Amino acid sequence: MGPPRDTNRRSAARALLREEGARGALVAFASTVTLFAVVVVLVATSDNWPKVRKQYFSVDDFRTVFPSIRKGFWLDIKMFVYAAPSVLVVSLVIAVLRSLRGAVFFPLRLLSVVFIDLFRGIPVYLVILLLGFGVPALDIGGVPRSAVFWGVTAMVLSYSAYTAEVFRSGIESVHDSQRSAARALGLTQWQSLRFAVLPQAVRNVIPALLSTLVSLQKDVALIGVLGIREAVKAADVYKGNTFNYTGYIAAAFLFLLISVPLARFADWYTGRERARRSQALA
Repeated sequence: MGPPRDTNRRSAARALLREEGARGALVAFASTVTLFAVVVVLVATSDNWPKVRKQYFSVDDFRTVFPSIRKGFWLDIKMFVYAAPSVLVVSLVIAVLRSLRGAVFFPLRLLSVVFIDLFRGIPVYLVILLLGFGVPALDIGGVPRSAVFWGVTAMVLSYSAYTAEVFRSGIESVHDSQRSAARALGLTQWQSLRFAVLPQAVRNVIPALLSTLVSLQKDVALIGVLGIREAVKAADVYKGNTFNYTGYIAAAFLFLLISVPLARFADWYTGRERARRSQALA
């Protein structure tokens, strides 16, 4: 008699949870639609709405500026493709250097800490300005002078400092027994990190890495400060010539086409990993 009764109770509890979840989702949907409708009404009835619509949502201006913004956005995508893998590689190396143990590795740990503190302490925008304008001005033989190169380099250095701490948190989340067991098998410290610690550490921080990539995809637009005609810079040039801001809306639309799917994928992966761990603990 006991097991069937417990089964019925669990079934009733699950049904109640589903009912409460459906009710909560309905309330959230209704409140969102209501809030959106109120905002639309307030904006549409504003006295300045016709002027704002002409300045920011002009169809004619959108058609005129969109080709140049689309071309600039393609450059944004290429810079992101260059920067993303470089950030992952550089930050992982820095995190590994900081995680090495023993007095002999103190200089490497110190260098990694200095790198992280330096580039985390300087705004990304300022790093782009310093490298993008400063290094080419030195006119050193054999050193690239491309604004794109130094802009991407600045993004890689800044984001690597932050991402290295993400990797380090993943490394520290692996229990010391894993490292000790690897060393007991005769593996060196580097081999222990490579085969025992890093695979688990990277898997633990993938959700955080995905969020970092979402931010990087947007922040590459900062490189436009060097005069590169990427999407936001193209919109800024058009605004300077016409005093119309529709180009910014066009650029925002293109960035959303990339960032929203990336963000949703990050959320999906995080939820899947959370469910997998819950099943493993059950």
